[in-house]
Amino acid sequence: MRTATILFIGSVLVLGLNGCTQLDQIMRGKTAASQPVNPEGERTEVNYIIGPGDHLEVFVWGNPDLSSTVPVRPDGRITTPLVEDVQASGKSPSELARTMEKRLARYVKHPVVTVTVSQVVGRATEQIRVVGQAVEPRMIPYSEDLTVLDVLIAVGGLTEFAAGNRASIVRKVGKTDKQQFNVRLADLVKDGDISANVEMRPGDILIIPESFF
Repeated sequence: MRTATILFIGSVLVLGLNGCTQLDQIMRGKTAASQPVNPEGERTEVNYIIGPGDHLEVFVWGNPDLSSTVPVRPDGRITTPLVEDVQASGKSPSELARTMEKRLARYVKHPVVTVTVSQVVGRATEQIRVVGQAVEPRMIPYSEDLTVLDVLIAVGGLTEFAAGNRASIVRKVGKTDKQQFNVRLADLVKDGDISANVEMRPGDILIIPESFF
């Protein structure tokens, strides 16, 4: 009897701890359902890649005259004080900052550069394409932690003719392969089912078909 009582108390304590942990995760917004994931269920890290049309803040510490806000030209390059025609497109902000430091080292002793993307457009291959029964089908810039709900908000939601639960995402895998998987947009938007909110990846195509009447 004593052994059974101890086991029972132990089980209650474990359940209580698990419950507290889950409550803490919910309060912090870190539950599995609220985390955007890829179709394989694994969260992946993505570095933003600069593209033509982006606006960059190039800050050179201790040298305000060399700091500037510049657009990325259609050829993918930028020009800043003392440094001309630097390739920016295709690099992350940190990679560009290191390149700028090397170029500025000809004129400044131990330059320290920070690059921030102040206005995002992104490379065409990185943008999210929304086609079909969205209120405003279009391309939108990719940003870190972007989810399908964010995309729906950006395009104005679903039309009244949309078959939301038959929507799908076409995703590039590797250099040449693609995969297509279903997303339940109607459950997400109309029923508030947050488990249907999935993470978007650069270059994804969201296809929203029309309902059959």
